[in-house]
Amino acid sequence: MYQDTRPLDFHALGREIKRKREAKGWTQEYLAQLVDRTPRSIMYFENRGQHPSLNTFYQIVTLLDISVDQFFYPDRQNGESDCRQHIDRLLNTMDEKELTVMEATAEGLQKVRETEVK
Repeated sequence: MYQDTRPLDFHALGREIKRKREAKGWTQEYLAQLVDRTPRSIMYFENRGQHPSLNTFYQIVTLLDISVDQFFYPDRQNGESDCRQHIDRLLNTMDEKELTVMEATAEGLQKVRETEVK
């Protein structure tokens, strides 16, 4: 039976939870209430890399709209160009308003490309 022996380093994911929580203006106390945990638990997830239960993990990443692929499949990112990885990192630091601007820009570029092809 195949068993992946690599341990999940939850530190990077914990930092992303903290970043997304703060971007929403939520306190650790508020997030803790939403997922029925203590504020100390949220602090441990964010700062100490402690692993939450699967249910708590699911609640947190869905509430904060976190894509976990980069944390579970870091090797898959190696096929992407440095430019795409850089853009992804920049996008991950943006709030919803900034992402809306980026989405509109990308859609505008796509429309221009479509009209040039015709």
